[in-house]
Amino acid sequence: MKRILCSLLVAALPFGSALAEAPKAKSAKVTLVYQHELPNAPGKSIKGVLVEYGPGGYSPGHTHAKSAFIYATVLEGAIKSQVNDGPVTVYKAGQNFAEMPGDRHAVSANASETQPAKLLAVFVVDTGEAELTTPFAN
Repeated sequence: MKRILCSLLVAALPFGSALAEAPKAKSAKVTLVYQHELPNAPGKSIKGVLVEYGPGGYSPGHTHAKSAFIYATVLEGAIKSQVNDGPVTVYKAGQNFAEMPGDRHAVSANASETQPAKLLAVFVVDTGEAELTTPFAN
């Protein structure tokens, strides 16, 4: 009996662990790749953020720092994006879009279920702004 229970426990471990990791697998990987204060614009900084989406990956709906102007360029694959009440648009590698201070980014996702996608988001933001992204309140 003890051996059967141990076998069941061991068999259940990988399955339970895979379930716990499933939501993370769809989340975008976000990496701050550079940041510099702008010498010709006191109080402002530029920050480059690499956003990597696995197949079917996405970022939850969010806003950015209140002072943030963002210029995003798709580096690989295709990205679905919706800013404010605008249309959901698919941007392919080499294409870009902007977000103005106060915009709401409702959709930010990989347009493909089979291929990865990457974008570089360049923020011009008040130097004191620490949080670049805030998820929508539920």
